[in-house]
This record gives sequence, structure tokens and C-alpha cells, in this order.
Amino acid sequence: KDKDESYEINRQAAMFFFRALREKANPGYTYMKNRGISEDTMNRFGIGYADGEWRSLYDYLLQKGISEDKLLSLGLISKSNDRCFDKFRNRVIFPIMNTAGKVIGFGGRIIGEGEPKYLNSQESDVFQKKNNLYALNLTRKDVSREDAIILVEGYMDVIGMHQVGVENVVASSGTALTQGQIRLIHRFTNNITVLYDGDAAGIKAALRGIDMLLEEGMNVKVVL
Repeated sequence: KDKDESYEINRQAAMFFFRALREKANPGYTYMKNRGISEDTMNRFGIGYADGEWRSLYDYLLQKGISEDKLLSLGLISKSNDRCFDKFRNRVIFPIMNTAGKVIGFGGRIIGEGEPKYLNSQESDVFQKKNNLYALNLTRKDVSREDAIILVEGYMDVIGMHQVGVENVVASSGTALTQGQIRLIHRFTNNITVLYDGDAAGIKAALRGIDMLLEEGMNVKVVL
């Protein structure tokens, strides 16, 4: 019951962000267009926008009768000095879904300068980052059909590849590959190509991932 409530709150938050990207001109939409992402692709991935205000989502969900404690537990809001405010502000929003298509968390990319560049939902009763892969809900049929998967680092890597027709792709969302993620991949294919960023951190993460993938008995290729 608690999990169903969490899924529903996340779904409502995702719809709020989704509408915010499309209802009027905003920096999030401009950013995605400048990155060459089409309307169809944005819709397919449910891309949204969190405005720069402090309490847009918070006020919206409170009016829906959702408790402050629940919003805090899902990481949709933060609290400081007894004041609550939206966790995601001035960011393009990427909903993260499980293989059943339920919204379990969010990633947000800052628009313009600011830190952190990417902000992810905290762990909750429905979101354990180590056991999920971004976009597997959309790509698992392609992965099964191709009997191969391409593993990239970030949300935009997946989205960009999808747009040009390479659809058997998932992202580890900037984290080191975990045993839980590898076992999830293994349910759909034994063949994996690691395509991480070419910087020092990406190369290091790829090398670390190779060992874990080989331990699980997978066929591994790496694109430099």
C-alpha cells in the first residue's frame, strides 16, 4: 500500500514537471531544443521542467492532500530551518521508471551554471539506485530482440542515441555499475557493450565495470 502511494505521488510529480516544460516558454525547453532533442523524443521519455521558484511542486502536491513527510521521504522536497522547499529547481527533469513503467525517482540537470550539475532522487521505498537502470522500461524489448545492450553513463546519452535509432541502450546514471544492475541486464541479454565517457573518470568506471561483468559471465565489449 505504501509503495502504491509512492508510485502515485511520483506519477503526479512527473506530470507536473511534464506540463511545466510544455505550457509556456521556459529555459528547460530551450535547453533541450538546443541539444537537438525533438518533441517526439521528449514525449517518449516524459522529459519535464522544474522552474526556479522555491515551492511550485510543494504547493501543488500539498493541495492534492499529500503529506509533507511523504514528500520528504520521496526526496521531492527538502527542509531547512523548519521550512520546506522544492528539491528540484531550475532543472530539466528526467523521470526514472522501473521495468513496469512506474515512476520511482527523478534526475534533474541544472540549466546554466550551478552545482551539482545533475541531482538525483534520494533512496526511498520505491527507489534503490543500485537496482535500476535508466530507460530499461523503454528499451528492454529492443535489448531482447538484439540480444545485446549498450551501457552509457547519462540520461542525455540514452536520449540522443534513441533519437538516431539506436534503442537497445540504458544508462547507469553516473554511478559505478553495481551487481544489482548487472543482474537486471542479465535477465534480458548476455551481451553488453560499455560506452562510457572518454574522460579519466569514464575510463576508470568502464574498467571497474568490465571486471564485474566478467564475474557474472557476460560477454563484454568496450567502445573507446
